[in-house]
Amino acid sequence: MTPATDSGADSPEPPGRAAEAGDGRGSQVLRAVRHHGPVLAFYGVLKLIGFLVFMYLLDSSGDFRRKDPRFGGGAHAWNVLASWDGWWYQQIAAYGYHPALVPVQGAHGLLTLQGNSAAFFPLYPAAMRLVADCTGLGLYAAGMLVSVVASFVAALGIYAVTDRLRGRRAGLAAAGLWAVWPGSGLEWAGYSESLYVALAVWSCYAVMTRRWLTAGILVFLAGLNRPTAAALIAGLGVAVLLSLRRREDGVVRPLAAMLISPLGLAWYLLWVGHRMGDYGGYFALQKGAWAHTFDYGAQTLDVFTSVAVGRFDYLFAFPVTDIIGVGVVLLGLILIPLLIHLRPPAVLTVYTLLTFALVLGSQQIFGNVSRYLLPAFPLFLPLATALRRLRLRLLCAVLGIAAVASGSYAGYLLFEAGVP
Repeated sequence: MTPATDSGADSPEPPGRAAEAGDGRGSQVLRAVRHHGPVLAFYGVLKLIGFLVFMYLLDSSGDFRRKDPRFGGGAHAWNVLASWDGWWYQQIAAYGYHPALVPVQGAHGLLTLQGNSAAFFPLYPAAMRLVADCTGLGLYAAGMLVSVVASFVAALGIYAVTDRLRGRRAGLAAAGLWAVWPGSGLEWAGYSESLYVALAVWSCYAVMTRRWLTAGILVFLAGLNRPTAAALIAGLGVAVLLSLRRREDGVVRPLAAMLISPLGLAWYLLWVGHRMGDYGGYFALQKGAWAHTFDYGAQTLDVFTSVAVGRFDYLFAFPVTDIIGVGVVLLGLILIPLLIHLRPPAVLTVYTLLTFALVLGSQQIFGNVSRYLLPAFPLFLPLATALRRLRLRLLCAVLGIAAVASGSYAGYLLFEAGVP
């Protein structure tokens, strides 16, 4: 009697079938490279042009050599990229958090508390520390690596979202706009913007493609990176409610995504509050140590009414960057109705509108508006739709000129004429 044999996983795969599977995987990789390679190259070249102009302007002016390394200075031009908030992120990666309301002795007026690292969310410094431990790089190099890689991931996501809605040429234009947009100088710097946008754009794409659990996890991570992830949480929530209403994807996965999405942001805010013995502690730190608070747009109105008559006597005035900020806000307000006219998915509309509301409704250094609005990537859709009509050479020329200019308006001025 012959024993029974199993024809499943234990039996060797025929050589021909294995070769076909290998060829299939290889062809899939090749197709992915052919499809996405030009997008990444387009973004990378434009970004590199702006970055090199930025570095040239820094080096030729030499102002950074006379500044404190914490505040826009350093021995080399590239050290500036990890100053200001970048310095805080490195401190967190090296030493962790110590949330506390520490008064400044003898201080009066607006800032009466010392700046505190707990104002900066943990995902980016955690990624910085992980990369440093795994590669042996220093924290500066690790942070730059995280930002640069994340910027390419964000570019690919912006392309994917726009391609799905407006076509491949529009997607290519949108990836190019990400490289030259006001505030884009922070994409290759020791800041958390690139990582946040990468998470935000792919979470929106996951919603658009009904990958609900993926979307929920990505929004959860975004909530560990920036407080404005509240706009992303709301966008996902609206998308889930619409899906439930239409009965498109069942109930469990959309509801699970909606429940998961706010946990990252909520956990960090509660953890800071718990450490401080005050569950509103994060907001107390933001207001007392950094003079950041939600004022329902009072400061934004003050800036607009002052700049309109050539005055710069408002809170945190930095004339050059404030004028750029006013231009960015006006551009955004023009693009919002054009975006709505295109009827994008609700997650994109809600996310964009609430990002604007959170930024413009806050008291802060107004010159940083171009940085804070950088995550509002759906605004690229109307411009990308218009730019897709251009021939490829003309598109490259237009965005190439913008890339050269971005070295100044999106990089140098933000770091040297203001406080990024």
